[in-house]
Amino acid sequence: MQQTLTLQGNTWRRALSFLFGVGMVVASIMTIEHYFAANFPESIFEGSFCDINAFFNCDSSAYSVISAIGRVPLGYFGMFVGLLVCIGAILPSEALERTNKTISLVNVVGVVVLLLFSVFYLGSLCLLCSGFYVCSIASFILFWKYGIDGDRSGVFARFFHPSLKHVAVFGVLMLGGAYGFREHHVAKEQAQVGMAAQVVEQFYSLPEVAWPSFISPYWTAKATENFEDAPIQVVEYADLLCPDCLYLAEQLDRLKEEFAGRINIAFQMFPLEGKCNDVVDKDLHPGACDVSLMAIHDPAKFLDIHDEIWDNFRAARTPEWREELGRRYQVEEALTDSTTMDMLQRMIQTGAEYDKTSDRFEHGIRSTPTMIVNNRMIIGTFPYEHLRAIFQALVDEKEEGQRFMEKWVSE
Repeated sequence: MQQTLTLQGNTWRRALSFLFGVGMVVASIMTIEHYFAANFPESIFEGSFCDINAFFNCDSSAYSVISAIGRVPLGYFGMFVGLLVCIGAILPSEALERTNKTISLVNVVGVVVLLLFSVFYLGSLCLLCSGFYVCSIASFILFWKYGIDGDRSGVFARFFHPSLKHVAVFGVLMLGGAYGFREHHVAKEQAQVGMAAQVVEQFYSLPEVAWPSFISPYWTAKATENFEDAPIQVVEYADLLCPDCLYLAEQLDRLKEEFAGRINIAFQMFPLEGKCNDVVDKDLHPGACDVSLMAIHDPAKFLDIHDEIWDNFRAARTPEWREELGRRYQVEEALTDSTTMDMLQRMIQTGAEYDKTSDRFEHGIRSTPTMIVNNRMIIGTFPYEHLRAIFQALVDEKEEGQRFMEKWVSE
């Protein structure tokens, strides 16, 4: 009898194939949902932030260049493959099994490429994606070990005998679904502009909070000598090794240029590492305390070090790169300098001054990034369009006496 994965009745192999297909579908749907939630939050209260750690971080994947192809979330293609595996287990046929076996090989090659890209280029791994990777590899092993044509020699002979009819039908269906996701993506992008007024209203609905008792003297944007004289005032609690803080920094870089002369940003160091931060019970980013100390040791070098860390974010996670950074800027003594340590602690300890915003954490400043914008606390990251709307409203309020522009339009 010919070896087969799905054609010998209700076997454990067929059941496993179905379960792995379901796993692929579920993991893919979760990655799609996270992709849209991270890139297109529908509320100011839904921003993403670093609460896993620097390596196991789904936001890094959601913001990366591989998160979507032609505005179609990559998870869609994984969901489609998983559905085909499930259909093949429920409605088995020789042609479908051969087709799925071919697809399983192509899929696992893609999985390996994505895994390597995530680990060695992004320097992080999405747990949701990992679920898909595991199920995909397991599904491939089943097809490789028990699938039809397993007695043939050579990879091509064993895997590349798909039904052209099935391939054509699946290709048309996949492209049709991809077009639908692309249109959904475009609609989400357009909605960001249309939501500007709503986002501003939500911002003004946030309770007002006091400024921290000590505002960092390290500013990344300076419009006025007195912090509170600028129309836009931002205290940015951030961790220099936090992936979501890097994403926020990229948004702020654009906004600092657009609102030049009207924005002050104080960079309030808040490394999420137990070595120096006892305000929150998190130890997520090894080395964050060291880079914070080196960055603030010499005020004249702060902006250069700050920018270089963001520009070399993946490398900055390695001790060797951080040691070289200290030598190059001659700030190695920052790691043992009591004055620098005291300065870092003054910034960190202000995080304990705010009432808790979650039952899970004792204080309001409990994750990075967190911003206090004109005495209102914003937790997490948001699209450029959202932050631009808020900043524009603050400028309008200061310069024109308007609460916000009801017909705000992105340029």
